Amino acid sequence: MSDVTAVQNLVSKHQELKREIAKIIVGQEAVIEQILLSIYTGGHSLLIGVPGLAKTLMVNTIARTLGLDFKRIQFTPDLMPSDILGSEILDQNRNFKFIKGPVFSNIILADEINRTPPKTQAALLEAMQERAVTIAGQQHKLSLPYFVLATQNPIEQEGTYPLPEAQLDRFMFAIELKYPSIEEEIKVVKATTDDSVPSIDTILNAESILEVQHLIRRIPVPDNVVDYAVKLVNSTRPNQEKASDYVRQYIDWGAGPRASQNLVLGAKAHAAINGKFSPDIEDVKAVAMGILRHRIIKNYKAEAEGISEEDIITELL
Repeated sequence: MSDVTAVQNLVSKHQELKREIAKIIVGQEAVIEQILLSIYTGGHSLLIGVPGLAKTLMVNTIARTLGLDFKRIQFTPDLMPSDILGSEILDQNRNFKFIKGPVFSNIILADEINRTPPKTQAALLEAMQERAVTIAGQQHKLSLPYFVLATQNPIEQEGTYPLPEAQLDRFMFAIELKYPSIEEEIKVVKATTDDSVPSIDTILNAESILEVQHLIRRIPVPDNVVDYAVKLVNSTRPNQEKASDYVRQYIDWGAGPRASQNLVLGAKAHAAINGKFSPDIEDVKAVAMGILRHRIIKNYKAEAEGISEEDIITELL
């Protein structure tokens, strides 16, 4: 199958996926699109939203439509690395046997990842970056495709361990979930308080997702688009010679090179699902908010003046 046909095929599969997911999840189209974009590019996503916005249900539904294994890990202050990764036990023949932890699945929902100490957060890091875990000096490969979708509650910060910047940078997208509109909430209430259970079909499988990931990487990108993405990321760094007064005034630290890579990959995927065979600057702008939001560190002046990361990114765009 040629790449042109493969892109056209992806457009129709993407629409089918969205229709299936909509049977269970009302609204939240932008959120679902960003999660799917991160899956098509092999990235991870951080979902930020208050409790009760169907984050777990959404991830579970997406996993079912993609035909992938799904496991949810509830992060708590007493969770140990071995609770996630697995551990070695002595069997009856007194040999060490490795028992796999929940991290050995295609899609991991790391629920309330900021509730657990850094040691356990870091255990997930190797899995995210290397697609493998090391136990007792032995490396165990994870089955592909592999995605971590972590959730974070932005309100209740007592007794939490904020994710370090290095770990936040591993997430391709930081996706904010907003409250539904009144019309959407009425639909949610009607759908969840009766006796019907909608059935959903599997649209893709592990093999076809890996093919999509290779297809996205093969999509050519014009030099001016790469140039725009890199300059956009560069413009977030206050310590650069060409930094604007606005950036120097409100930002402590800007985004690193991983943001530039993710912008280009995200733009490729955004172009593909819209039936384009090459991304343009509009595709970079379309994914910029989710990719840059968690990579910009505001200073006290921005906090004091109530300026959000979204305001800063909008200004830079």
